[in-house]
Amino acid sequence: MGRVITTGRTAIGVDEAGTGDAVPILFLHGVGSDKTVWAPQLAHFGRSRRAVAFDYPGYGESDPVAAGTTRDDFAAAILGAMDALGIGHAHVCGLSLGGVIAIAMNHAAPGRAVSLILADTFAAHPDGPAIHQRATSASRTLTMKQLAEQRTPAILAPGVSEAIADEVCRTMARIDPDAFRIGTEAVWLADQSDRVAKIAVPTLVLVGDHDTITPPALSEELANAIPGARLQILAGSGHLTNIERPDEFNAVVETFIEGVEALA
Repeated sequence: MGRVITTGRTAIGVDEAGTGDAVPILFLHGVGSDKTVWAPQLAHFGRSRRAVAFDYPGYGESDPVAAGTTRDDFAAAILGAMDALGIGHAHVCGLSLGGVIAIAMNHAAPGRAVSLILADTFAAHPDGPAIHQRATSASRTLTMKQLAEQRTPAILAPGVSEAIADEVCRTMARIDPDAFRIGTEAVWLADQSDRVAKIAVPTLVLVGDHDTITPPALSEELANAIPGARLQILAGSGHLTNIERPDEFNAVVETFIEGVEALA
């Protein structure tokens, strides 16, 4: 399932499942994660269509990230990876940083996304600069394992299984500190308010009701800013809705994209 593809700009790690003529669905991870976080979604959506999860430059199996890389550079890398895989159009699902990059992709190439699924993310975060400063400082004074152990409880909803918490912690601990700092800047200093107002494809905004990192109020603001967007709040989930409540997440996304395709 996992492999590395060359885009002409860089090498990008890819996990993939499924085939068929249905519109593919792409998955973009958060700043403290990698493509493996989407395993429940690849297993589910791979039964009916091509489902692909990417690593950003510097993450997972991708090439190291260059200094000064921006969210728009991440977006360009994923668009290049789509080209390398022969994917012209897709449903694009991004969580947290992944949502920020999905918005940037749609801005750079508005014809590529058939729809957007923006999970636990925002156009601009009111506390973004402070979060960026804390995360960057922690990444310089702690090991990534220590940072992951400190950060994981704040990410997840109360009562999440120990197995999920351990998985989240291990995944974050694997991230290169330089890549983490670049990803941290890309997400927390983002202000794409102008861009979201111009989104012209069907959009689903998802958020966990226990998400304290990107609270539901931010998703409400995001949905209100995007013409025609739909908001869905997932009960009992924190910041990582796709692995905390995978069945509910998958069902909501599947219903949404099937509705989009029925109207195409």
